[in-house]
Amino acid sequence: MLGSLRGTRLAAALASALLLFGTVAACGSSDGSGAGSEKPAAANKAFPVTIAHKYGSTTVKAEPRRIVTVGLTDQDSVLALGKVPVGTTEWLGGYQGAIGPWATGKLGDATTPTVLKDTGTGPQTEKIAALHPDLILAVYGGLTKAQYTTLSKFAPVVAQPKEYNDFGVPWQKQTEIIGKALGQEARATSVVNGVEADFKAAAAKNPAFAKSKGVVATPYEGTFVFGSQDPRSRVLTDLGFTLPSDLDKVIGDEFGANISKERTDLLDTDAIVWIAGNPAEDEAKLHKDALYGDLKVARQQREVYIKESSDYGNSVSFVTVLSLPYMLDRLVPQLAAAVDGDPATKVPAPAA
Repeated sequence: MLGSLRGTRLAAALASALLLFGTVAACGSSDGSGAGSEKPAAANKAFPVTIAHKYGSTTVKAEPRRIVTVGLTDQDSVLALGKVPVGTTEWLGGYQGAIGPWATGKLGDATTPTVLKDTGTGPQTEKIAALHPDLILAVYGGLTKAQYTTLSKFAPVVAQPKEYNDFGVPWQKQTEIIGKALGQEARATSVVNGVEADFKAAAAKNPAFAKSKGVVATPYEGTFVFGSQDPRSRVLTDLGFTLPSDLDKVIGDEFGANISKERTDLLDTDAIVWIAGNPAEDEAKLHKDALYGDLKVARQQREVYIKESSDYGNSVSFVTVLSLPYMLDRLVPQLAAAVDGDPATKVPAPAA
């Protein structure tokens, strides 16, 4: 699985981490695989807390101080709750510390987190061990059982919840889970309520949303459509939109999937959000396809094109308690123009 040299380094890191964490017992996993951390100077009365997840449950015995986020967007919830991770996992944007522009204000004077990368073989175990974590968060993620077991040798691991697809946890639930793990349940509820109020205000201001059908897609290797459990689709439903009735039947038990040409009809909604690498080129290519170009949504230009590598595009994919207000300021006016009932209305460029 690893080369001999890499294997040697991994073994050394494992031994070092186990020696360090075996001497303390502030935190632990209920299955016995979790390691401990130093006890903080002032105990938080919220602890211990036990959190259920896909691979059982994990008990956090004391307030964590060295948090590593393996979940691709978990850092935003941590920051929203007043803590700064020592390590984050890079997903989109290549941001310093893997902290998007919607969240940098939460860093304060803290040290910028060390960025980990998922190279396609899972979390960077050696680097995580070197950070000496006392809590590892993998809520918005897809940890395997083997990866969970390995990481649990270093610190308590909160894996993705079992009631959702991998990478399918709603942002509200993500924030609540992380809030519990950090001993900040009340604060988590407060910040969730604040963002939900933003959604309610946008829906109330745009009653056409509740009468409209929408879908989120990307022209990736054909046409990739996001299902109802994907956070991007939940943005639409939280605003009042409905999704195509047989969307999940076509996609299956996944967060999204490429659809066949025969199911292009799924895209014929009142508004479609395209997350595109090059919006101008992708729009031209899509409209040249007779199957798509003949749909009303295309002919009436009720399409919202979002550049995926932009800060706006990254916020649309992050879907966190911090990225959502930033995203709503830009997306809501575009959706409103798309569903206003007048084909002559142009979808505006996003706000700066």
